Amino acid sequence: MATLESRRLGIAEVSEMTGIPVHMLRQWEARFPQLKPRRDRANHRYYTAEDVEVVRRIKQLLRQEKMTTEGAKRRLAQELRGEGRPATRQETIDLIEKIETEARALLALLDDD
Repeated sequence: MATLESRRLGIAEVSEMTGIPVHMLRQWEARFPQLKPRRDRANHRYYTAEDVEVVRRIKQLLRQEKMTTEGAKRRLAQELRGEGRPATRQETIDLIEKIETEARALLALLDDD
C-alpha cells in the first residue's frame, strides 16, 4: 500500500481529505502560485503530499487566521522562502534558549506523572 508521500492524488481525493470543495481548489490554483499540481498526459491534475500541505496551510491562513487572499499569498510565499527566521545570531540564540526552557518544562511535567 502506497503512503501519502508516494501517492498521486486526484482533485476529488484532495477535496475529501481537506474539506475544500473542488471548485475552490481550482480557484486557489489560479490565485496561489505555490499551488501547482502536476498534470498527466490526459491533462488530469494530480497532487503530491507537498501540494496537500500547501492546501492545508492556505485553508488555515484564510479560515482560521482570517487573512485576505493577498495576505495569505504573501505569508505563504515568505514561509516557503524561509523568511521569518531569526535575523541575527542573538535572536537565534534567544529562540533556542526559549525552546530549551519549554522542553525542560514539558519534561518536568512528564516526570511528575
